[in-house]
Amino acid sequence: MRQILIVEDEQPIREMLAYALRRAGFDVCEAEDSHKARIHLTDKRPDLVLIDWMLPDMSGLELTRLIKRESATRDLPVIMLTARAAEGDKVAGLDGGADDYMTKPFSPRELLSRINAVLRRTGGTSTEDKIDLGGLQLDRAAHRVTAGGADVPLGPTEYRMLEFFMLNPERVYTRAQVLDRVWGGNVYVEERTIDVHIRRLRKALEGVDMSHLVQTVRGSGYRFSTKDDGA
Repeated sequence: MRQILIVEDEQPIREMLAYALRRAGFDVCEAEDSHKARIHLTDKRPDLVLIDWMLPDMSGLELTRLIKRESATRDLPVIMLTARAAEGDKVAGLDGGADDYMTKPFSPRELLSRINAVLRRTGGTSTEDKIDLGGLQLDRAAHRVTAGGADVPLGPTEYRMLEFFMLNPERVYTRAQVLDRVWGGNVYVEERTIDVHIRRLRKALEGVDMSHLVQTVRGSGYRFSTKDDGA
């Protein structure tokens, strides 16, 4: 289920947005200010963030710029919500990194349409429940991994790690980046622990002759690749 983080200080508006999004099938998290939003982003990466321009501790524009500046979140889709309808404000929002800009008031139907359009356009996070790469199938709704019809038994951490890699194939990630994306920044885990889980993941994939998909890139980190280039 796709997750959306709502950053809005006015509770009635936040509750209205959350209700509409949950009815549409999204998982919703809420933050009333930029500080709480940043804590959430450190703990778990959502699929998209809705940010109100006027926040009590930091403007939504500043928060958007911060999100787009940090390597761990720069490709995270952001839609700004604001009552500021002037052309200059819209330009500032989009130039600040927002993927879309919605002026209040707006209908829930329009918001859902904009969200789906941004998710399709950005492509940074898969919106599909099933991923099929290199003969390996991951069903996110069923929390199940198969290959050639055979189940691949994975522990919860190995599943999350494989899901992350399959959502971001062919990209090399350092141990620190894997740690942030899979465990969350507020959890203390030694980077070498990742190597242990990589070995467990490969061991599970060996049973279906798929261990080659999780590759070590010497001096850099790990990647999921269907290209067996010997890296």
